[in-house]
Amino acid sequence: MTSGNIQLLSETLAKAKAENRAALIAYLPAGFPTVGGGIAAIKAVFDGGADVVEVGLPHSDPVLDGPVIQTADDIALRGGVKIADVMRTVKEAHEATGKPVLVMTYWNPIDRYGVERFTEELAAAGGAGCILPDLPVQESAVWREHADKHGLATVFVVAPSSKDARLATITAAGSGFVYAASLMGVTGTRESVGEQAADLVRRTRATSGLPVCVGLGVSNATQAKEVAAFADGVIVGSAFVQRILDADGDEAAGLAAVRELAGELAAGVRRVS
Repeated sequence: MTSGNIQLLSETLAKAKAENRAALIAYLPAGFPTVGGGIAAIKAVFDGGADVVEVGLPHSDPVLDGPVIQTADDIALRGGVKIADVMRTVKEAHEATGKPVLVMTYWNPIDRYGVERFTEELAAAGGAGCILPDLPVQESAVWREHADKHGLATVFVVAPSSKDARLATITAAGSGFVYAASLMGVTGTRESVGEQAADLVRRTRATSGLPVCVGLGVSNATQAKEVAAFADGVIVGSAFVQRILDADGDEAAGLAAVRELAGELAAGVRRVS
């Protein structure tokens, strides 16, 4: 039985901490703009300086995602992307770079596909784990049993609205890291990620020794630096997707743009200028 790369994920986050910086975690949907183009984009983001990549499993109704990621998901779905393509994306991105690659997905596609089949295939592809934003902890026992068996991290999402007792329940069930949503609502780029995120990280850390990584809002080096001052990792998604959309079908330009953005953000998370 192939074991997934939860250990590689933990080591990567620990290495960033040892270097007195936050980890840079990038998000890109599988199959966007095409399956091959998506794999190339992930390689470019790693090349630019990302430590970890989350591969999005495109969904027809991504309720927690903003318009940019919804647009990318639509393009991927129109192209016929399937779970097999997500697994291929994870496998090729990990094999080419040796870096940790996770899948971020809503629960419904996994439920339909089969938990055992999904975890087994993700581990075989070299995946490090899964971020499950809409799976309630109290309903996650079956998933966690299979994920643990296959060496995969289970990353849950916490929000500013989460009470302290709820945070403790969530972090006790999770592994790899905790995904802190810095602002209530859907993903996208925002002017300032701010005070609320710092408070959420502080409260989450009080319940767990897991690294706390902040997503939902960061789009440039200045914001990355702001978040890196208090978080273990900075998660960026919409800004990468937007660069590819802006390239308007010019794959080389899109790859250059995401590589450049990753480089800027990687400099931003280094805390000391």
